[in-house]
Amino acid sequence: MRISAENIVRNFGGKPVLDGVTLHVTEQSRIGLIGVNGTGKSTLLRILAGVDEPDSGAVTVFPGVQVSYLAQTPEMRPGRTVLEQVFAACPPDFRDLNEYEAKSMLTRLGIDEFDRDVATLSGGQRKRVALAAAFLRPAEALILDEPTNHLDTDMIDWLEQRLRRYTGSIVMVTHDRYFLDRVVNTIAELSHGKLYSYEANYSRFLELRTERLESARATERKRQAVLRREYQWITRGAQARTTKSGERIARYEALLQQDAPEEDSSVEISAGASRLGKKTLEMRHVSKAFDGRPVIADFSYTLLRDDRIGVVGRNGAGKSTLLNLIAGILQPDAGEIDRGATVKIGFFRQENEALPGEDKVIEYINNISPTLRTREGVVSASQMLEKFLFPSDTHFTPIARLSGGEKRRLYLLGILMAAPNVLLLDEPTNDLDIETLAVLEEYLLTFPGAVVAVSHDRYFLDKVAHHIFEVRRGGEVRAYAGGYADWVAKRLPDDDPLAPREEKAAPAAPRPKRTRLRFSFKEQREYDTIDADIAALEEAIAALDRQMEACASDYVRLGELGAEKEQLSAQLDEKTERWLYLTDLAERIAAQDATK
Repeated sequence: MRISAENIVRNFGGKPVLDGVTLHVTEQSRIGLIGVNGTGKSTLLRILAGVDEPDSGAVTVFPGVQVSYLAQTPEMRPGRTVLEQVFAACPPDFRDLNEYEAKSMLTRLGIDEFDRDVATLSGGQRKRVALAAAFLRPAEALILDEPTNHLDTDMIDWLEQRLRRYTGSIVMVTHDRYFLDRVVNTIAELSHGKLYSYEANYSRFLELRTERLESARATERKRQAVLRREYQWITRGAQARTTKSGERIARYEALLQQDAPEEDSSVEISAGASRLGKKTLEMRHVSKAFDGRPVIADFSYTLLRDDRIGVVGRNGAGKSTLLNLIAGILQPDAGEIDRGATVKIGFFRQENEALPGEDKVIEYINNISPTLRTREGVVSASQMLEKFLFPSDTHFTPIARLSGGEKRRLYLLGILMAAPNVLLLDEPTNDLDIETLAVLEEYLLTFPGAVVAVSHDRYFLDKVAHHIFEVRRGGEVRAYAGGYADWVAKRLPDDDPLAPREEKAAPAAPRPKRTRLRFSFKEQREYDTIDADIAALEEAIAALDRQMEACASDYVRLGELGAEKEQLSAQLDEKTERWLYLTDLAERIAAQDATK
């Protein structure tokens, strides 16, 4: 055992974010922590790392175990150089022995100005400096909050290989699904304050979670079925029997008090788009340089109405510059960009635009647009907020009180409320939970306009992109057909000595043919008559109860009647179990037929 967290409870504003969470981290643990934004993932990591304290419960770090923690948004002291920040938590002689490795790691992460003041670094650069510090610190356990954020695809490949070789324990929050597939051996899902653990990587977790939810739903269906039958029995009246079983009534009340299983809501993205005319956007021989360094060189492209373009490249190569040129935020040094009169661009930036922290959530959306016309009709700002998992009791919450993921989700809603017909997405997967990403991906596949997305998320690019633009140092932009895996396969190894070495995705196994649910002839006959059979048994037992009351002093007769009642009760229990099965099957058949 490395770290033990027992019955952790943490409340925010009277709401339990963590409700009796228990997690054991052993030396073999490689845990991927997932869950909808706002469920408390970062809070749990801070508690495990000793940065935050639970309201109740205990965290034990076992003797001799050193923990290295990477925060989602690292705090750094202005005035420190990059190297000083990396070694800030280490003894002085440690720097002398490890400075070369630190510089090598920082260079690999795109940081080569070692004496630069950390106060002048961007958010992404600060995250990479903090990642280097977390790896250099001697530790038996790594606790990492979104380690892949602000890394390009080469860096993610390097990080993936490093973590696979790491011999200590790992607990991390990440939305990178390929990363979860290849690095972790346990998925821990936070949902409604509870933690569900699965000994599996991400792909296997999806299967196991589906099984758990189906089991919980089936149990709830059976509970509701029993409640309906017991309610009918209780309200049937005294004509069927002289007394009602106190034990049976108690069982009904106990079932009534049970909570139904809670499931996480998912974002419903139902956004409209403005009409896009025949003329979209054309870039002709566009070039852009900074301080004499070419970032985009002689680039030409005509954006099609249904384009789905993924943009990749090293950090600093010019990916965001390309989006800024398309959006008109930057002007080219040479060449021209011709935008159609109907083009309406929605630009989802890598760093959220400064959201007004003092504004209420509903005010922010209303200021963009109070309504949105969608395929389902006109939707109000408050309705769209609820679709984006902001319930009505949060609409008047100041934006400053939202979590990082909730702010990111609100920012995305603000972009879509303006009804753009060309979407520019700069690292859209940063700080969005996996559930929201899955819905966003499905939405982008049907978006009635063009999409250009800069992303390091390999799964996202494989799902959404039809073309890949690789922005290279020197300003060259190369185009490839297909998604991320296609780009890796087509990119020649001698193009770049640091090109990612990605295995080709294995072909998906053929999906088994689903058998259509239906009653057999015997089951149908049994289902048609089972209610009458149960009623007859209940009446027979009630009749025995009356006979037993009438001959209370005849112990011989009481024994005979008691044995007969026991036999009938066993038959009733068997019939009730069978009724539950047949009723559940009937409901599933009805649901299946309704979706035909």
